[in-house]
Amino acid sequence: MKLHFLRYFVVLAEELHFGRAASKLAITQPPLSSAIKSLEEELEVQLLIRDSKHVELTQAGEAFLEEARQILEQVARASSVAKIVARGMRGRLEIGMTGSQVYREVPEIVRQFNAQMPDVDVVLNEMSSADQINQLLRGQIHAGFVNASTVPPQLACLPMHEDEFVICLPQGHPRARSSSVELKQLEHERFVMFSRDVAPANYDNVIAIFSRAGIHPQIAHAARQWLTIIAMVANGLGVSVVPSTLARSRVHGVRFVKIKGEQVLAPAMLVWNPAYCPPTLRSFIGCSQGVLAAGQA
Repeated sequence: MKLHFLRYFVVLAEELHFGRAASKLAITQPPLSSAIKSLEEELEVQLLIRDSKHVELTQAGEAFLEEARQILEQVARASSVAKIVARGMRGRLEIGMTGSQVYREVPEIVRQFNAQMPDVDVVLNEMSSADQINQLLRGQIHAGFVNASTVPPQLACLPMHEDEFVICLPQGHPRARSSSVELKQLEHERFVMFSRDVAPANYDNVIAIFSRAGIHPQIAHAARQWLTIIAMVANGLGVSVVPSTLARSRVHGVRFVKIKGEQVLAPAMLVWNPAYCPPTLRSFIGCSQGVLAAGQA
């Protein structure tokens, strides 16, 4: 059944006059009459009683009119939805995120994107940076917020705001009230470290800090989440070097102290695979760029 035949029938049923209906449809009367005849033959029912002076709907025609209107309305909605999705305004995005990113720009990005694109569901999945990179390469997630400074060449990235590493000490530590501490002063401490297999960049960045300070840390424990590291420090299991934004976690029992000397950055970025970049993701990337630009102003 041709959709334009339905539209012809609805207009004719509303006008009950072939001349007026043809004029409204911007066609001549012969193709209108032919379309109605074809429709009746296909349905095997008479929809209209017509003569040279008037047009009248049959009972079958009245029933069919309601159904035809609903079909045309549904087609119009389907067309609208398709256009909305094509513009990146509806859908679902699977976004990876390391646990520490909840204390950076990620929540604000998601809040603003939800406000701009309420018909797009953003689902945050906590996973390690390494797992995010692997899933991005396979097209299993749309994007990821990772703790890294470089990514494989197949991926694209947007750097996040700079963060810096600080020392995390138990609140009862002799140096917990200092404004800054040299790492050399902690060379005999037991350190809680990030597991290298989870996020090689995090581990290597921290090790590089120790190397520049000329010390070899005594690694007492290894953890897979920054918040686990902070909790272990709070419980007296050692000291650590962590991103400064984790102070927003407000974990009781720890102090965050600047590293005396050079500033050491804790890198992070939004990463995606250009080979799997639907319109919804492009809108999300654009929102992220806006949030990050506003934060630098």
